Amino acid sequence: MNNQDILNSIVADFSALNEVQSIVLGGSSAVKCDDNNSDFDIYIYCLKMPDLVLRRQIAIKYSENPEINNTYFEPGDTFVITETGKPVDIMYRIFDDIERSIDNTWLYHNSSMGYTTCFVDNINKSEILYDKEGRFKKLQDKTNTPYPKRLSENIIKKNFAYLKDSMFSYFDQLDSAIKRDDFISVNHRTAAFLASYFDVIFAKNKILHPGEKRLVDFALKNCKILPENFAKDVNLLAAGCIEIKLKTAERMIENLRKILY
Repeated sequence: MNNQDILNSIVADFSALNEVQSIVLGGSSAVKCDDNNSDFDIYIYCLKMPDLVLRRQIAIKYSENPEINNTYFEPGDTFVITETGKPVDIMYRIFDDIERSIDNTWLYHNSSMGYTTCFVDNINKSEILYDKEGRFKKLQDKTNTPYPKRLSENIIKKNFAYLKDSMFSYFDQLDSAIKRDDFISVNHRTAAFLASYFDVIFAKNKILHPGEKRLVDFALKNCKILPENFAKDVNLLAAGCIEIKLKTAERMIENLRKILY
């Protein structure tokens, strides 16, 4: 069998479980930008978590050594298809929890520190493989509405202020880490700074946040409003020498301010 046939078989196996409501394909495969190294990101939406024994029985049909109940991030199972070498990443989600999360962001306009609309984007771009009662389609339709103006404002207000304008901001924390020669902390604070920075940019452009990968390229392709020297400064902050990080961060903040206010 080829990978598509095996994917169809996996979906058929899981759809036979009573607690499974919907099965969707996410990640690069769903948006048709996958390559030979891409895995199948399969999201299984459930009333409750499927039994571990049944999950293992399904996985060992396709892989010799599956890892069951991986809980590093979302609960899941991972394995490599023996026949084709294709990696498979299965994630289990309780439907009620995900619906509340989407409503909290998309309907009630609550922002977070970075990555605010990532879950919305994930739902919006998923390819439905099985949908017992059409519940996932209804949830997906909820995200196919115009980007809420209030959500955009709330994301910008919370995340931009903490770049530098607030007390103990990311900029302040980065400054302290550099003065202490604490390079691990420098990396942590740089990553947090960039998470909020991109959250603001996507909110300003009313574009859903796509996650962590290829953000510069994605923004250049999809955002009409970008700060001056956007790509150069992001790369300098992320990968440049430590001596120029603060100066670069400050320039990024002020250039971002110009497109916001």
